[in-house]
Amino acid sequence: MQFQLGKHWRKASWTQKLLFPLMLALGWGAGMPSTMAAQTVTIRLGPFQQSVALVDLEKFAKTGRLPEGLEILSPVLTSQVRELLTKRLEINPAVADRFIDNLVRSPAGRQFISSLGGVIPGSTAESIKATLNFALRQANGFNALSFLRAYPGENITVDATKAVGLAVEFNPNNLQSQAFGLLLERELSAESSIPFKAAFDPAALGNQAVQEQTIVLNDRQRNRIIPVDIYSSQGNTLNPLVVLSHGFGANRRFLSYLARHLASHGITVAAVEHPGSNVDAVSKASDTQNLAKLLSATEFIDRPKDISFVLDELAKLNTQLGQLQGKLNTEKVTVIGHSLGGYTALALVGAEINLEQLRQFCKDSLNIGEAPGDWLQCSATSLRERKLKVKDERVRSAIALNPLVGKLFGKKGLTQVTKPVLVLSGTEDALTPALKHQIEPFTQLGGEKYLLTAIGGTHLSISDPIHPESAATTIVKERRGEETKSLRQLTKGVSLAFIKQLTPEAKIYQPFLTPAYAQSLSTPELPLRLTSELPASIKQWLTPVER
Repeated sequence: MQFQLGKHWRKASWTQKLLFPLMLALGWGAGMPSTMAAQTVTIRLGPFQQSVALVDLEKFAKTGRLPEGLEILSPVLTSQVRELLTKRLEINPAVADRFIDNLVRSPAGRQFISSLGGVIPGSTAESIKATLNFALRQANGFNALSFLRAYPGENITVDATKAVGLAVEFNPNNLQSQAFGLLLERELSAESSIPFKAAFDPAALGNQAVQEQTIVLNDRQRNRIIPVDIYSSQGNTLNPLVVLSHGFGANRRFLSYLARHLASHGITVAAVEHPGSNVDAVSKASDTQNLAKLLSATEFIDRPKDISFVLDELAKLNTQLGQLQGKLNTEKVTVIGHSLGGYTALALVGAEINLEQLRQFCKDSLNIGEAPGDWLQCSATSLRERKLKVKDERVRSAIALNPLVGKLFGKKGLTQVTKPVLVLSGTEDALTPALKHQIEPFTQLGGEKYLLTAIGGTHLSISDPIHPESAATTIVKERRGEETKSLRQLTKGVSLAFIKQLTPEAKIYQPFLTPAYAQSLSTPELPLRLTSELPASIKQWLTPVER
């Protein structure tokens, strides 16, 4: 999934842009209680300076009305700025110390604090960390106003030029996930002095010769032309059929290395191209700057239906003479999806889409400080339904790699899933941040489940180096290629072991669904963890799940 900056950001005035990063940055903290708390904030842009009394900002945030004398700032104090002033970040006060500790240990966290110091002339890393630490202890959360209200000194000055740079580089949800990643690395560590040993390596290429062919299917009822790449070998007819669903702005070859690996172990793989959200569809979109309009709402229905249609057609091919006869076990299917494909896989395995709750989020909570994935999910809000089920009973398990989840399934939609699910999360994924899109959703899943975490992994870290996504240029840094090879190795081994749980060979492959196996492929540069249940020390970081 790749994104461009949204239209709202591109059209924002320089004054909006300089205030946004201020709110983005300061929304992370509340100052130390002090009688010397700031009373005014001065915005500096070259020779231009404008001071605003904090009490007037508070009135504006509460009522939406500009106090007398501040009319000159009406181009600056917009409704978006009001949103950012009052937007709170909720962290359990009990984990404040660990959060700050993890933040300062994270390279991105250290860079954030350093950059924030440049935005606020005269501040120090120590004063900013102390301010953040106090803020995190507030039971009612904290926001930009609470930071400004308590910041030491009568006035706080903001360097607008540096603030704009900070806004482009950092996203609060992503930064929170990065700090959280260091906690995951420690708490999910497999405690054993004995190195992991196994009779074979599931990440090694299998002994079956792989054949590849492309078929093009035509769903006349929905007017969808769906290309499908089939990877097959002599195989074992007891193995499930695997279907691959690519991400937004990608194509069916995005995970071709994984398809070839599984086929070499006797598993037939069908890599589906979704015509409404592939790289061609995105490049031809009429509005490529507005994430909420870049994707058709119907694609959230059509993608799962693409898979169901393909299964119908493959079931016919399975009975016909030819290369694929008897190799397409369409009654026992595992769907593997990346990003928007991860959503597709979860929807097919039984997650219930809650459009009513999604609309509420997109109306009340969405702002320019949210991650690109949060904007993209709001494309679905124009669908007429309140709830939506596209479950296919033939799908027996799902692997969701960096899935786009957010608010798509509401508070309880994922509790409907009772079949096995494996979720991959990258703690430096700026497009679908780990906490809100993968880790909290993981806790809601009702059946057998596994969470694979790449500490430092990004949204595209598991992509095939030979077939990278080629839509619009990404707006965030990605870790790919050789430096994430260990993650792709683990993805191959764990995926094979997970799929084999639907076969008589389940017990043989079970050792590869353990924390010890994941950690055996871990590196200092990219720690890897696998768990089936989050410990209490991590759960207390998360928003309580309603059941």
